[in-house]
Amino acid sequence: MTTPLLQITGLRAGYGRAEVLHGIDLTLNKGSIVTVIGPNGAGKTTLLNTLMGVLPSKGSIHYNGTCIQELTLEERVMLGIALVPERRELFSSMSVEDNLVLGGFRQMRLGNRQWREHIDDVYTLFPRLKDRRTQTSGTLSGGERQMLAVGRALMSRPQLLMLDEPSLGLAPLIVQEILRNVQALRETGVSILLVEQNARAALEVADHGYVLEMGEVSLQGPASALADDARVIETYLGTGHNTTTA
Repeated sequence: MTTPLLQITGLRAGYGRAEVLHGIDLTLNKGSIVTVIGPNGAGKTTLLNTLMGVLPSKGSIHYNGTCIQELTLEERVMLGIALVPERRELFSSMSVEDNLVLGGFRQMRLGNRQWREHIDDVYTLFPRLKDRRTQTSGTLSGGERQMLAVGRALMSRPQLLMLDEPSLGLAPLIVQEILRNVQALRETGVSILLVEQNARAALEVADHGYVLEMGEVSLQGPASALADDARVIETYLGTGHNTTTA
């Protein structure tokens, strides 16, 4: 039996005495896209921050079969875990290419002398960034900033890429472009954990989905099955053809 890339069991975490996650179980297999959907305040961002090592937790987090519960954020990055946060957190006064160079820190630390060549891979995935490589990131559009945030994370050559609300604040056509690129990443061997407010779009690109409500998993299953689930349709997808955010 193949070992999952990420195996979470009984995960509990929060802020101080306020517990936000109440015993989360989640599995992500290598080469797959798993999405977590749910309402605002359900604990989706808390989940990603906990997996990244920003917050202390109880339960177990296994990555490639190894418990990483006690590892620091930096140690998890070195193992090949990357997070694109909701706010993107780019260096707005630096150029597009300089932001990408900073993303190559892990590969540099690992002694990969060709790490700068990965910039060309990012430009292949996001040609618009190549056109704007000398432009300061603070002058980019929202969609371009999201592309840059993802590209910077990819510079570390992660095995697991976690995306927090990549469609937030973007026009529908840009959302489609971003999520098409997410699907393309799978072809490069990257596994993806996608937290997304746009439930319909997320379930269209994912293999498996989890519905997180009030810090607990209320539903989970193949993404196609969740997209056809009456409760998910009523609560997160609506009955029309237009995408409804959650």
